Amino acid sequence: CSNQGCWKARTSLLFQAWRSGKGSPSLGWKRCCHGEAGTSVTPEMRAFLEENTEVTSSGNLTPEIQLRLLTPRCRFWQEKLDSWPYGDPFWAIYWPGGQALSRYILDNPWIVNGKSVLDLGSGCGATAIAAVMSGASQVLANDIDPIAGMAMILNCELNHLNPFPITIRNMINSEVGDWDLIVLGDMFYDEQLADGLHQWLRKCMRTRPTQVLIGDPGRHEFLRHRIHRHLHKVVEYSLPEAARQENNGLTSSIVWSYQPSCSLESS
Repeated sequence: CSNQGCWKARTSLLFQAWRSGKGSPSLGWKRCCHGEAGTSVTPEMRAFLEENTEVTSSGNLTPEIQLRLLTPRCRFWQEKLDSWPYGDPFWAIYWPGGQALSRYILDNPWIVNGKSVLDLGSGCGATAIAAVMSGASQVLANDIDPIAGMAMILNCELNHLNPFPITIRNMINSEVGDWDLIVLGDMFYDEQLADGLHQWLRKCMRTRPTQVLIGDPGRHEFLRHRIHRHLHKVVEYSLPEAARQENNGLTSSIVWSYQPSCSLESS
């Protein structure tokens, strides 16, 4: 296959798509089914995911967590990008913002212990898994890709956890839930989506004293968005070399606390 069509270059190409919004989850919200993903995986989908992903816990910030991801040893790494039979498998990459959030929760279990947690844009489910491992009383994972929901169930099994509830509906502009903590990583890659997230998160915090943590490695789209005026840097992690190579040379990832002030409420 051509250089641009191989999964050998998938992280670079998917990263570019993630940044440009082409084929991104924000575009998929209209075509994905809505509702609950359930807590089971069909035998056919289980076989497909197990055959075409690899269990790994290396090359990222959380070696405690095992995940099914696309790696160089997977068949689709060498296939054309459009040969993957489902929606773009963004869930099959452990993005650096999610890595930072998961690391922070594992190192600081008091953040989630005994609390209700919503993991928005959960992807592979690593941050939700970290929350369960750290004693969260209730966890809901959200991703608009139904395949991501099924992959999360397998990842829970890998880590000897009962699957947590998973929803695949669009939660932006939905009713505000009763959450102590909302976490989201690598979501600010598209201006329209970022605007919607900003408004919805602010609405959540006006409704109840919800804490919001955002993970991002410092992408341009995130840093230039007006939400950045409402953020407080919590911690910065140096990414392992493998993660740097997979993310166009990004060297670190940051956890931010979202703290909208009353004086800037309209911004």
